[in-house]
Amino acid sequence: MLAFLSNLFTGADAQFHIFVAVALAAPILAIIFSIILQGKIAAQDRGGPEMEKVWRAIRKGAMAFLRTEYSILVIFVVVLGVALIYFIDWPKVRPDAAAPFDFKLALMNGTTLCFVVGAFCSALAGFVGMRTATGANVRTAAAARTSLGDAFRLSFSSGVVTGMTVVGLGLIGIIVLFLWKQSPDGIFGFSFGASFIALFARVGGGIYTKAADVGADLVGKVESGIPEDDARNPATIADNVGDNVGDVAGMGADLFESYVGSVIAAMALGALLLHGRSIAELDKLGKFSGNALIFLPIGIAAIGTLCSIFGTFFVRTEDESRLHAALFKGLIIASILFLALTFGLVYFLGLFDNAKFREVAATEFQGPGGILWAIFMGLILGVAIGKITEIYTSEHKKHAQSIAKQSETGAATNIIAGLAVGMQSCGWPVFLIAASIFGAYFFSGLYGIGIAAIGMLSTLGISLGIDAYGPVADNAGGIAEMTHCPPETRTRTDALDAAGNTTAAIGKGFAIGSAALTALALFTTYANEYCRQKGIPKLNLDILDPRVTSGLFLGGILPFLFSSMTMKAVGRAAFKMIGEVRRQFRTIPGIMEGTGEPNYGRCVSIATRGALGEMIMPGIMAIIAPVVVGIVLGPMALGGLLAGSLVTGVLLAIFMANAGGAWDNAKKWIEKGNLGGKGSDVHKAAVVGDTVGDPFKDTSGPSINILLKLMSIVSLIFIPLFIALDAPLL
Repeated sequence: MLAFLSNLFTGADAQFHIFVAVALAAPILAIIFSIILQGKIAAQDRGGPEMEKVWRAIRKGAMAFLRTEYSILVIFVVVLGVALIYFIDWPKVRPDAAAPFDFKLALMNGTTLCFVVGAFCSALAGFVGMRTATGANVRTAAAARTSLGDAFRLSFSSGVVTGMTVVGLGLIGIIVLFLWKQSPDGIFGFSFGASFIALFARVGGGIYTKAADVGADLVGKVESGIPEDDARNPATIADNVGDNVGDVAGMGADLFESYVGSVIAAMALGALLLHGRSIAELDKLGKFSGNALIFLPIGIAAIGTLCSIFGTFFVRTEDESRLHAALFKGLIIASILFLALTFGLVYFLGLFDNAKFREVAATEFQGPGGILWAIFMGLILGVAIGKITEIYTSEHKKHAQSIAKQSETGAATNIIAGLAVGMQSCGWPVFLIAASIFGAYFFSGLYGIGIAAIGMLSTLGISLGIDAYGPVADNAGGIAEMTHCPPETRTRTDALDAAGNTTAAIGKGFAIGSAALTALALFTTYANEYCRQKGIPKLNLDILDPRVTSGLFLGGILPFLFSSMTMKAVGRAAFKMIGEVRRQFRTIPGIMEGTGEPNYGRCVSIATRGALGEMIMPGIMAIIAPVVVGIVLGPMALGGLLAGSLVTGVLLAIFMANAGGAWDNAKKWIEKGNLGGKGSDVHKAAVVGDTVGDPFKDTSGPSINILLKLMSIVSLIFIPLFIALDAPLL
């Protein structure tokens, strides 16, 4: 072993080996850090028998849903694995056309194996995040009885566990599989597996949480006039379960596949720049025989992971008014340190002097540090979209308050105002995304677009932690309400929840922005990878070509069809939930007086069956649509489809997420005593608007992010099949 290590770090490739070792150490450290935090959370007080009873019901429902969901997804993974190994892996390795199928030989091509590993890592990240969140909620509620600061640290630590698990598993998987395959295109399957699980986790979790939420709000708040999270409401436990399956497991899986997809796409774009280059040209592209362009994305992700860990130590406060500032402080410190260390990485890899890089990368920028500028633009884009999202959704800002004001004349004007705010909110984010795309290309060519996506997701360890803390705080408030804690406890959990609402809205904006850049990087990779495998100089995506135009329109409608399917799914599940809650109020003696106990399990079962039954078709459509278009209409039509879906999908996702967030916070602003407060007609109108916005912001909108990336990675994976069939109808 000593001899092996000595040879590893002293030969001609010593610098490369050291680089890989340091890069691999970062995600391993993230996993260790998350394990330590889990131990600290588990050691805290659970608050006594009454709190534990509620907590066990929430955890039981959440884990039962996840186990059932994963058991269904295993079947789909097997089916897709068979298709991949037969149509993709075997044609690449078979010795001749007449050779009998060899499973082991086909498996070693790697696409199927990478797909399974990606699916497993995504599922594991969701499992760890949700188990930690459902363990931290009761401890946060217990801590809130005596200290806001302790409750804040517990809930944030739970979010950080999710963030660190996501980046740790993602980066370890990328590095290990890349060292095995020795090429980025060999690990596209890893991104495919991550995206596949993420879509079902987002859709299934979103349907679950909104079916429960709508049922609890409409029957509980509007019809019966009881508070949110009241123990008399049969849908309360299901509602709290939904916060975990939708906003912890779902959001974690969403950003896991964005993270993995952005790193792999940037590596692939770097590899494409090396294709066909002479030794002299490769010398212009940094260290490791030009492979610095491939290793840079891994290095950026590793540095971001370390900076995220460092930033978490600065998230501390005892002041209710400083909760959001404390969270933002940790993110800013991590981002500033990340930029400083990334400068050193770019300089070390020989990529700082853009004059050496300009001709090969086809970039227009003349000065130094072009790649650094691309990274910086991605990082700033993430922060900027988050702040814009806050402006349009925060209860302290004019847009949400204007929706609340419109509630004075009823639910109809509330809904009109919310739709208008959601549409308006698309303007600045799209402008910033367009500016970042243009700037990244200007500074570093197509490669810069992929690097900008990684820059945006670089500090995901802490940014996802900030987002995932919200559901824990929300659950803590529910547990405090259901166990009749003293008023000061609920005051503290409400303060945590209010900050969590803002971070959740910002997190959704961040996810959409990262999805836009990642999907564009994957789309660019698709076009270039097709040319490489086909042996042609360029894939002509001329908008005047009828194949491309047809693809644009087909792609443009897909996000709308997808959203329609998910919205209808929420409506059907919520319809059953509302009927069940009304039935229990009507038939269980003493339920409103508090002497009769609701059947919480029945509502949990309805939400589970509804979510798992309804998540199948949207997921199948996301996989089938690009394959059918690629086979029937050809690669140019498929390129048009990816472009069309990207434009309409980003706009629709921003609109739905921000409209839903604004409706939600307009309701919360009224609940704080404004315009009549809780129980007033204005409040009831706002609750109706919020129930419309719930599937917007927590089901359909966020799921579109994954739809865009999944279709892009499916297109990449099935390029060999498209080439082999060569669009028979055209």
